[in-house]
Amino acid sequence: MDKQRLRQQIRTQLKAITPQQRIDMSHKACKNLVDTPEFRDANTVMAFLSMPHEIETAPFILYAWQHNKTVAVPKISWQQRHMIAVVINSLETGIATEAGGLRNPVTGIPVPIEDIDLVVTPGLAFDSKGNRLGRGGSYYDRFFSNEKLRAVKCAFAFSEQIVDDVPITDSDRSVDMIVTEKGVIHFSKK
Repeated sequence: MDKQRLRQQIRTQLKAITPQQRIDMSHKACKNLVDTPEFRDANTVMAFLSMPHEIETAPFILYAWQHNKTVAVPKISWQQRHMIAVVINSLETGIATEAGGLRNPVTGIPVPIEDIDLVVTPGLAFDSKGNRLGRGGSYYDRFFSNEKLRAVKCAFAFSEQIVDDVPITDSDRSVDMIVTEKGVIHFSKK
């Protein structure tokens, strides 16, 4: 299956998840994530701000703050087609909702990429080899390509987003682990 057809299939599956199922599965996935040594050992975590129909990251972010972690989120520069990590201290203020429901911080202190210990990344689909299918902008692939990034790359998704095979190209970057409401999958470093 090509990337576009797989994206459409997963979007349809995500829209079929009821709001209550989304809340329940997100809380289970959050518990699985915070129980990992990768989270416990991290001082600075980068998490995404959930879009409609995505797994909800707010419980994870709140838990991280409660455990004295620095929380950064991606700040997208549409003109330059890249993202940087910026520290946030609130899920209520300083965040603009843009086209398609993307929440983008309007302020925030940039975090040096080498200071990030764990990147919690979104995606539409993932496979059992750690391959990731994003929304098509390659923002995370470019971010993951930065040689200064030493963080563990963790996909955070619903189990419905795990597929047999994600089509990839040379510019696609894989993740080190996947966390869903059903558990944690680790991949060996290549």
